Amino acid sequence: QVQLVESGGGLVQAGGSLRLSCAASGRTLSDGAMGWFRQAPGKEREFVAAITWSKGSTKYADSVKGRFTISRDTAKTTVYLQMNSLKPEDTAVYYCAGDRRPLLMTIRNWYPYWGQGTQVTVSS
Repeated sequence: QVQLVESGGGLVQAGGSLRLSCAASGRTLSDGAMGWFRQAPGKEREFVAAITWSKGSTKYADSVKGRFTISRDTAKTTVYLQMNSLKPEDTAVYYCAGDRRPLLMTIRNWYPYWGQGTQVTVSS
């Protein structure tokens, strides 16, 4: 089994920053990849960013390019999402997801492992 636990969400003003963390435990995903998704009220869950554990290759949604940075700490088996220049439209529940394949996947259904989510609220 794989457990993913997100943390770091909260309330921030527009233009501010937050850093989300996703700690992975249980069966290793060390040769795979991790993704961040978000879901706003009444909307579909959408891809935000992804990273491979071994090479650290990354992929971003166009809406967050230049503002968000995904990174990983292989020793801590933790993935981070640094979010800068936050906008009210970034308000959502943010989820991390994992898979054992080293693929930068943008489709939610392709990830078998999910965390419980953390709320990010950006006020205007």
